[in-house]
Amino acid sequence: MKKIAITGPESTGKSSICEALQLHFGGVVVPEFAREFLSNKSDRYTFEDVEFMAREQLKREQSAFDAQHKFLFCDTDLLVMRIWMEHVFGKCPQWIIEESQGKHYDFTLLMDIDLPWEDDPLREHPHQREVLFQKYLEVLQQSKRPFAIVRGNGDDRIQNAIQLIRDL
Repeated sequence: MKKIAITGPESTGKSSICEALQLHFGGVVVPEFAREFLSNKSDRYTFEDVEFMAREQLKREQSAFDAQHKFLFCDTDLLVMRIWMEHVFGKCPQWIIEESQGKHYDFTLLMDIDLPWEDDPLREHPHQREVLFQKYLEVLQQSKRPFAIVRGNGDDRIQNAIQLIRDL
């Protein structure tokens, strides 16, 4: 089974790409737990909440692993949690930093910010997308984690992601 992380700033189409890749290749999708958690939370999230979400995301990835499927598509990863925590709180637990190096992913798709921002009550940083994208790029390059950037709009974006996975 190939484990593929879909990562990047807010409003870059991570969930849509996961769904499209699953439709095309089959396999399993691990949804973004943070969206589920935050949708049911009435007050502002805390540092501890984000750490809890990171643990739960990892747990769900591990339970979804099934050798009968060729692909496991992860709709977010701990790199998202790391950058989120560093950006919002100015710090991140060491275990998340270590896990975000992504040694347990076969490949990572970094979603470019070339899509228009879509407003959503759970999204927070519409004017900081460039800064956040550069942070993702920097961390991925430093970690030597195999990755590629997905660009384009609509079907072009989907086809670019499909081709990157085919090339594996």
